[in-house]
Amino acid sequence: MTTFLSDGPEQAKATILLAHGAGAPMDSAAMTAIAKALAGAGLRIARFEFGYMASRRTSSAKKPPPRADTLKPEYLAAIQSLGAKGPLIIGGKSMGGRIASMLADELHASGRIAGLLCLGYPFHPIGKPEQLRTEHLAGMTTPALIAQGTRDLFGTREEAAGYTLSKAIEILWLEDGDHDLKPRKGVSGFSAADHLKTLAETVSAWVDRVVR
Repeated sequence: MTTFLSDGPEQAKATILLAHGAGAPMDSAAMTAIAKALAGAGLRIARFEFGYMASRRTSSAKKPPPRADTLKPEYLAAIQSLGAKGPLIIGGKSMGGRIASMLADELHASGRIAGLLCLGYPFHPIGKPEQLRTEHLAGMTTPALIAQGTRDLFGTREEAAGYTLSKAIEILWLEDGDHDLKPRKGVSGFSAADHLKTLAETVSAWVDRVVR
């Protein structure tokens, strides 16, 4: 049985299911801040953990993340366990969003989800811009929103300008944001709180479009 952390109103216009990134749990500072911001915009947010991450809570052994594609069955099981009422959007932070993106088109075509939300998409491994993880994004038919910091080491704005991405994908660029979407103090003129506000407002408006 999947364990969830939930935020936001029960009767929200949509539920967003979020998986964590490769190295940090569902209650990391970044994921918690994002979940609270989205919930404050009237969305229902549910977070869950893959088995390898959940096991770290009860074991001294720190299991490494398995290959992303091998976690797809766990994501599908979380969707089933959640049993969301009303429109469902899937996604996650970094690796979690990537796994959701691998499942999105089939689930959208069958009417099980309304869209995909990726928070800091890992377009390539750090320092290896030639190893792109974008092939399946070129033909994506699911309405998708990627929130990305302009200086994210997993894919900057300059790098992404050369990617072939489906027209179904929108990107929200957050100025000077890192992989957690945070800007540096005193550099861009924006604060982490500013970016969370922009994220919440943008996601809320995007959800209105994809669920109507």
